[in-house]
Amino acid sequence: MGDLLRKGFLLGLGAAVSGKEKLESKLKELVDKNELTQEQARTVLRNFVDKGEMKKDEWSDKQYEQTQQMVKDLGIATKEDIDALRARIKELEEKVNLE
Repeated sequence: MGDLLRKGFLLGLGAAVSGKEKLESKLKELVDKNELTQEQARTVLRNFVDKGEMKKDEWSDKQYEQTQQMVKDLGIATKEDIDALRARIKELEEKVNLE
């Protein structure tokens, strides 16, 4: 499942890079034709990159949630589970040593 997520992420990243390159080319063409100013082109490109960052963050959040769900479904102990068990063992050892 992790490999599938990685491949999906890489596919999306490739599409984003390709899309950005095409957008830059189109914006340059529009600036050359005086249909857009340099500042307008920069704003459009900045908005495109910002949206890409938002999507990347969404993807990361979804991937994290899916990974956490897989761990839960498979019954794999998390770091928090192990830390809680260690704390409980330490507590029990202290009780046994006091008695």
